Amino acid sequence: MKYALLIIAALAFVTPASAEDYEKGPNGGLMLDVAGVDAELLTAGATVTINVFVPSTPKPVSTKDFTAAVLITGGSGRETVTLAPQGENSLKGDAKAVIPAGATITLTIKTAEGKSGQAKFKK
Repeated sequence: MKYALLIIAALAFVTPASAEDYEKGPNGGLMLDVAGVDAELLTAGATVTINVFVPSTPKPVSTKDFTAAVLITGGSGRETVTLAPQGENSLKGDAKAVIPAGATITLTIKTAEGKSGQAKFKK
């Protein structure tokens, strides 16, 4: 029983953020706190963009030396897209097909400082 409680407690700390935790980002996208930064999700067609900000502010964070990927699941498909730094505070990548409405996009990110985390967005 003691081990079961420890496992449940550990899972509580690694569970991705849920839909009720979304904030509206400076560019109108969904925003969640992950790895000590605010990550704003924007999609257009097959393109995924994550804009990174200082938590609770519209101040951009440089994405130089960040690594990130998203897992897009929707309909009957799944695709992993690697994101690359683009511009001052963005990470960007292109899926093979248009991202469908209702898709779940799971972000895995590692900051330049080595902090890592995961957040789940519902488009």
